[in-house]
Amino acid sequence: MGKVYARMGDGSLVELSEGELRRDLEEGTGDAVERGKIPVLSEDELSYLFDIYSIPYRFVSVEMGNEVILSYDAATLKIRRVGVLTHRIQSLQIYEKLLGADTVEFDHVDYSFKPVKPIVSYERADVEQALLMTTIPMFYGAMPNLGTYTQPDGPCLNPMELLPQGKISEARAAQEEMVEYAVDDMVYVGSMMYESGLDGINFDTTGAAGDADFLATLRAVETLRKKYPKMGIEVGMAGEFVLGMHGGLTYDGVRLAGLYPHKQVELAMKAGATVFGPAINTNTDKSCPWNVARAVTFAKACSEKSRIPVHANMGMGVGGTPVVDQPPVDAVSRASKAMVEIARLDGL
Repeated sequence: MGKVYARMGDGSLVELSEGELRRDLEEGTGDAVERGKIPVLSEDELSYLFDIYSIPYRFVSVEMGNEVILSYDAATLKIRRVGVLTHRIQSLQIYEKLLGADTVEFDHVDYSFKPVKPIVSYERADVEQALLMTTIPMFYGAMPNLGTYTQPDGPCLNPMELLPQGKISEARAAQEEMVEYAVDDMVYVGSMMYESGLDGINFDTTGAAGDADFLATLRAVETLRKKYPKMGIEVGMAGEFVLGMHGGLTYDGVRLAGLYPHKQVELAMKAGATVFGPAINTNTDKSCPWNVARAVTFAKACSEKSRIPVHANMGMGVGGTPVVDQPPVDAVSRASKAMVEIARLDGL
């Protein structure tokens, strides 16, 4: 039997036999099925995944005609992250004019709505200049980040300090209070940015603080959709299921804790989102074929439920990519090809 070179979830190279590759693909999709209560990948789909990982080339791509739109989060920060010290507007120009991006995202280094609110007038001035220098659609991106509303920097008691003390009702009340503050800030910043000429808002890493975080985002999306019917709104998730940090919160009668992507997207659509970004976690103890089979299973179920474009999160530890700051291209390209051609996503 032949050997196949792949990656582990931590990015390290691994050599698999054809039998081991098939086993990892089957076990990966099986894990998603068990957790999400969703359909398993078909034999044809598993065979296609096997072929993707059997290709000996370092980089693979989709077939002609299967290209999709690419959206980016934290675009103005990632150029600087690799050591290229550019102005934010220059970073966007690099994405558009050198990297051929389909969309770009303007953002602040704090990358959360609460710290942006006091400086929103300064942000609007830079946004105006950025719009004059670029052509492609531009979003404003930030995280709901309910953690920024806890004391000592925020107005609310810290649920993570209350819970170990057994103060469950107090911790829940604090999270409910945080939701109100967060909704106000997200609607305010989103309104200011949209009225500055941007095409939309990206609520990035939604649900990072659990079900209260997800609820705040859904309510903000709902308000902005009513206020601006043509506004582009992308909701990108923080993880594959919603953590029940509160446990009792609901939206439109649906309990938020424990929802997987195919259920998350239904609520995002009801709230008024125009793009949804599922984030499926990578297991570093498993191979990338295992992780990709699992991620594609979740993403396919999400795509089949969705009536809006689905752009799966595909970097640095989600979507079947390795948990490293600069994921290797052989792993990312295979995961991306599988997401597009098996899960039938609209973008990445």
